[in-house]
Amino acid sequence: MVMNYVLKTLLALMVTTTMVAQNNTSYWQQKVDYEMEIDMDVETYQYDGKQKLVYTNNSPETLDRVFYHLYFNAFQPGSEMDVRSKTIADPDGRVGDRISKLSPSEIGYIKPSKLTQDGKKLEYEVVGTVLEVTLNKPIQPGESSTFKMEWEAQVPVQIRRSGRNNEEGVALSMTQWYPKMAEYDFQGWHADPYIGREFHSVWGDFDVKLTIDADYTVGGTGYLQNPEEVGHGYGPKGLKNMKPKNGKYTWHFKAPNVHDFTWAADDEYIHDTYEGPNGVTLHFLYKNNPEIIENWKNLQPKTAELMKFFNEHIGEYPYKQYSVIQGGDGGMEYGMCTLITGERKFGSLVGVTAHELAHSWFQFLLATNEAKHEWMDEGFTSYISARAMNEVMDENSPNPFSGSYRGYNYLATSGQEQPLSTHADRYATNRNYGISAYSKGAVFMAQLGYVIGEENLQKTLNRYFDEWAFKHPTPNDFIRVAEKVSGFELDWYLTDFTQTTNTIDYGIKGIETAGNTTTITLERIGLMPMPIDLYVTYEDGSEEIFHMPLQMARAEKANPYPNMKWTVLPDWAWAYPTYDFEISNGKTVKTMMIDATNRMADINPENNSWGMDSE
Repeated sequence: MVMNYVLKTLLALMVTTTMVAQNNTSYWQQKVDYEMEIDMDVETYQYDGKQKLVYTNNSPETLDRVFYHLYFNAFQPGSEMDVRSKTIADPDGRVGDRISKLSPSEIGYIKPSKLTQDGKKLEYEVVGTVLEVTLNKPIQPGESSTFKMEWEAQVPVQIRRSGRNNEEGVALSMTQWYPKMAEYDFQGWHADPYIGREFHSVWGDFDVKLTIDADYTVGGTGYLQNPEEVGHGYGPKGLKNMKPKNGKYTWHFKAPNVHDFTWAADDEYIHDTYEGPNGVTLHFLYKNNPEIIENWKNLQPKTAELMKFFNEHIGEYPYKQYSVIQGGDGGMEYGMCTLITGERKFGSLVGVTAHELAHSWFQFLLATNEAKHEWMDEGFTSYISARAMNEVMDENSPNPFSGSYRGYNYLATSGQEQPLSTHADRYATNRNYGISAYSKGAVFMAQLGYVIGEENLQKTLNRYFDEWAFKHPTPNDFIRVAEKVSGFELDWYLTDFTQTTNTIDYGIKGIETAGNTTTITLERIGLMPMPIDLYVTYEDGSEEIFHMPLQMARAEKANPYPNMKWTVLPDWAWAYPTYDFEISNGKTVKTMMIDATNRMADINPENNSWGMDSE
């Protein structure tokens, strides 16, 4: 029943539409279906794999070669990840120079031993973390081809995201662990080497059989097909598992329409389930550590609340399962699950779960290319998880994004900012990447609410999900949805805020009173245009907001505060550095402030107010 429900849901969202994407052609995306059999040795941390992969070329082009990612090869001395970590100014403390010190028994590797296409042997070359494959027979548009591979691999010591025996003692955090077909889209192949971050993958169905020591509990992507055999907390309560064969169980998982498959395993996991919204079963797998058990129990209803929030404010989670698993090296999102470190205070545990769960929408379902548009998944996730935490944890902050604005302001005034269009691996420092992707990305979304109005922003999020779930949207695809919803022209916003380092700086230049008329002069100092809200209080205690629409936006937002007087003035054209208007209502102005909500990312708030010192 579960599988039938999910398959029907996913088929309804499959790639049969002819939506126009950034390349101005009918949208298409590739498809890849995996069948894998894995035999894991928990003593040596080595495993053998067999893979059958059916690749469907939905592109209009003929493919004469393909690429696979071999991510585990990054964890070897001399790899690009190793060298970059040792040469960047601020290396990630989790990596540092640790890769360079790995012994042969501690490194990671994936070594293909056999590869065929439609039964015929293929020539290939391992180049770092990428397998370059020349095809015997090109794959024509609309055709499918079957690849079979055998490989041997070793799980590296836990360093970054994936690996064995992490700092909290989790045995196996298996992420990016299999030969993974690279994505091919309207921009061509995305066979990026694994240097530091991020991922971009092909949608498809997974059928995975994992044979592992019977004492280990496994959790991750996909629906377990044989709970009556393996037990370990799966299946009906009180179910007793079958006797293992040769001390091992074979766990059989199926995952429909995902673009990744992740699993974790440990022989001390506690496995709880909790009923989430809309019939989703939430799984929690965590170490049997008395110091953290209470936090993990209390996390479970909060996770259900968070999922309900995301369902309402983005779109309904389409699978019937989600797992929160202790493992990895911090927090990272994967298909139908997340791996997080679990020895945290309760607030931190809920916070990391909120962020990673939100990634199930922003990047997993709305599968942007993280390497090229890292600010979309990290920034949008930071935005929506901040909203969720504000509600679910009763934080009641008037601006839950204030930390993101502070981070962005620091970077924007540092002289070291790079545009958000920078490839994720090409930021000069890890700090620049973090602030850009997380903070500036969140500000992009929060500030868009200031530009078009919060109601329009909420409608944009819902429509974005409806149109682009199970696809690979680009920045242009998102902003086009916002334009359709709001009626605003927003190319200027996307261009200036994400493709340049232009900054926003508006100020109150002067105020003159003559009789019953007050003349106010505002000025634009920064290069980036914005519409302006000027909040005015009068000596009699009344208040008024003067709104100056941005001419190039070709629209104006509704009054965000219906209980306050809202006066719309003539448009402010960007090329004019100053803007004058008169207040002739006979009232005396007491104070003025540009954007009292602090949702406009003005880098110099010092010149945004007048008369406030007398308060």
